Amino acid sequence: MLSARNQFHGQVKSVKMGVVTAEVVVTAGGLDVVASITRESAERMKLAAGDRVTAVIKASDVMIAKD
Repeated sequence: MLSARNQFHGQVKSVKMGVVTAEVVVTAGGLDVVASITRESAERMKLAAGDRVTAVIKASDVMIAKD
């Protein structure tokens, strides 16, 4: 169980491995959520396109812009 309330169940769209980090794009509810995690974590989880995952968002700030 996690204390973070902002959890989105989705599917991995892509994983781009860098030297130190991995960019993981998750499609959830018709939106793409992009996460930057350590390469080690992505490898340990064996993340790949098509995997079902949960994106957990815990942030101290949320910014809003209006056009």
